[in-house]
Amino acid sequence: MAEFTLPANSRVGVGKTWKAPAGAKRVKALKVYRWNPDDGQKPRLDTYEIDLDACGPMILDALIKIKNEIDTTLTFRRSCREGICGSCAMNIDGTNTLACLKYIDEVKGDVRIYPLPHVEVIKDLVPDLDHLYAQYRSIKPWLQAESAPPPDRERAQSVGERDKLEGLWECILCFCCTTSCPSYWWNGDRYLGPAILLQAYRWIADSRDEATGERLDALEDPFRLYRCHTIMNCTRTCPKISLPRPRSGVSPSEPISARRNPPASARTCASSRRASRPTPRWPSSPSGRAASSAASSAWIGGASWSWARSASIPNIGGKDWRAGSSLDFSMPPTAVAPS
Repeated sequence: MAEFTLPANSRVGVGKTWKAPAGAKRVKALKVYRWNPDDGQKPRLDTYEIDLDACGPMILDALIKIKNEIDTTLTFRRSCREGICGSCAMNIDGTNTLACLKYIDEVKGDVRIYPLPHVEVIKDLVPDLDHLYAQYRSIKPWLQAESAPPPDRERAQSVGERDKLEGLWECILCFCCTTSCPSYWWNGDRYLGPAILLQAYRWIADSRDEATGERLDALEDPFRLYRCHTIMNCTRTCPKISLPRPRSGVSPSEPISARRNPPASARTCASSRRASRPTPRWPSSPSGRAASSAASSAWIGGASWSWARSASIPNIGGKDWRAGSSLDFSMPPTAVAPS
């Protein structure tokens, strides 16, 4: 088994503590991840004790209270406060969610708040989403049609055609699902992840779009789509999963499954490419896996093996694990593959 030594600054330290006001009866401690790229200090967890009787019910209310009344240096994103914009996505009590939809009382004990995992941190609770938005642009998330629309109205859909978009258009691109996906941690440079794949299917399923074949062709890659291993973290963490809609809100795993097995009418342009795509094969035994590690392209359809950073390894290279890139190590020829 390979062993790795982490740098000295790879742990999140204990930061400052701000006590609750004297006389506060209902006190809740929030342990908030802090990291400033400009001061050269290690990441830390600062503790803020909040008087719940003088604070709103949501985690976002507590963060705004801290920002306004206790520590103005705390940095985080927020906008609508209604679960619509997705700006306040963060890891709260070990789960990716929206701070504006998470009740303080739902968390037993101290509330631990980190940025979204496995993406770079800009500062404190602000993740760098540039890579995710670049992937979003790559799927061309707009209606593509060569035929002219009716001169006197918009492009019409039947009720049944419109129903196919339920559970898709509600996605707010908060990326709670994508950043909770181990497959994305390992292959985020090539795998699109559940949020982007859901958005891709939103246009594939749209009866008004006329580029279905081209969209399917664009996904025909061993990594862009086929790194999904149905771990289901995406569906568990989606903050829109419980919407009172016919399909019970957003479920990222459903469109991924549908896209891997599209209807025959949608496969015309992609059929030749799909037929020629090699099927990734795992070595059948531990000895076979060890032997195949000499040519790491034998792993997962040509990919070098990548190690996901554990939650017990919070920081490396000055960046927190919940915000730094996943820790990928291409296996050297002499390494022993994990069984």
